[in-house]
Amino acid sequence: STISKNSLKTSLLQLECHFTWTLLKEDGDLDALEETVVDHMKFFIEFNITDYNILSYVCHLKDSNEEALRNLKKAEEVVLKCHPDEVARRSLVTWGNYAWIYYHMKRYEAAQTYISKVENSCKELSSTALQKIQLPEIYAEQGWALLRFGCNYYKRAKNCFENALRVEPDNPDFSAGYAIVMYCLEELAFREGEEIIPSLEALKQALELNPNNTTLMALLALELQQLKQVHEGEMYIEEAMQKTPDLPVFLRYAATFYRRKGKVDKAVEILKKALALTPASVFLHHQLGLCYKLKALELKKTRDTPQDQLGNFLQLAIFHLKTVIDKKSTFIYAYSDLAKTYALDKRYEEAEETFQKVLQRNNLSCSDKQCLYFNYGNFQLFDMNSESKAITYYIEGLKVQKDTPERKKCRATVERLLKSKIKRGLGDAADIASLGLVHNLNGEKEKAIECYEKAIALDPSNEEYQNALFEIRLSI
Repeated sequence: STISKNSLKTSLLQLECHFTWTLLKEDGDLDALEETVVDHMKFFIEFNITDYNILSYVCHLKDSNEEALRNLKKAEEVVLKCHPDEVARRSLVTWGNYAWIYYHMKRYEAAQTYISKVENSCKELSSTALQKIQLPEIYAEQGWALLRFGCNYYKRAKNCFENALRVEPDNPDFSAGYAIVMYCLEELAFREGEEIIPSLEALKQALELNPNNTTLMALLALELQQLKQVHEGEMYIEEAMQKTPDLPVFLRYAATFYRRKGKVDKAVEILKKALALTPASVFLHHQLGLCYKLKALELKKTRDTPQDQLGNFLQLAIFHLKTVIDKKSTFIYAYSDLAKTYALDKRYEEAEETFQKVLQRNNLSCSDKQCLYFNYGNFQLFDMNSESKAITYYIEGLKVQKDTPERKKCRATVERLLKSKIKRGLGDAADIASLGLVHNLNGEKEKAIECYEKAIALDPSNEEYQNALFEIRLSI
């Protein structure tokens, strides 16, 4: 063809679209992502342009470019129907995606056509001839795409919505995106033990601009519940339930609200209803698994546990949690939840297998690792009665130097175990040295030195203890 691949590449990289926003395949669980977007489209008409565009990109990542083109065509149809006066402005991202997909299909003429469409429209829309056009809709579309690709992208998504709001501070869509991403960032910060910026104000503001958005109502309710304003939160949930009794994305948050409130049966009822509407939802399966596990734990506390009922709850919990990890192998917390449920059911081999599946992964985040080590330590301690193995894994959790709630749990548990063992006179040199290691990992150098000195007194020829002591002294 007359158009060369290389001359295209420079122009393609200038386009604002999903292909230039560095959304990495390995960060989005593609099948789960596709299901989420398809479910979203069933229930929300107004975001369809955004949805068709991201769906098209996911199809491309899954090597079905023909399907990707079909979704872009649908995005164009929505633009014509909903924004007939702003076709060019609303189509820039779609056209950029078209250009990239045709380029990947080696249809260079078609790619060039779409590049030209974008360039000409940008010239008309802004007096400058620059292709990098700064439109608030484009920032917002990028924000929604980043939000969908998961927690590694939340901070970038926040920047996008902020940029969009700078231009149009009262835009309901931008405001909703900003509030949702603030809520997600708050949850993430809590998990990672980082500084928490509350999302309360952003949610209230977004709800004023979107009074009928029940997803925002539910997130505001969860936020109020977190702030111990449960009654006010529940009023929002009840009002939203009147407005959208059949909206899965609202129902899932409502169920979370009731589960956290201790009304597990009500949560189960809501989740079953939502699952009937969107049978493939990973989130719903996970929440149902957690609810049945809670019901099993409640039953275990009763004096004469009805065994058949207990067995039934455990079966249901295991079924839903297994569904989660089959559908979304990146969902690390679900593995711990499943393993713990197997242990409750005394299926220890399966619990061990489930833990091992993720303990061997090398792409885990710090908080994922700590959560796993803590849960696996508990499994060793309470189910396998192996205090020494438990101690080893709590210390592994401590070695991950990120100050999260899970790390604090590892620290508290391992200190308690070691101190109690030593106090009962059952601790040997190795236990005292382990306590020294724990103090050292917590930055308590003096206490660490004291422990290592005691350990060396009990086991003078141990080079490991001597080296550790030497290094701590050097570091002071």
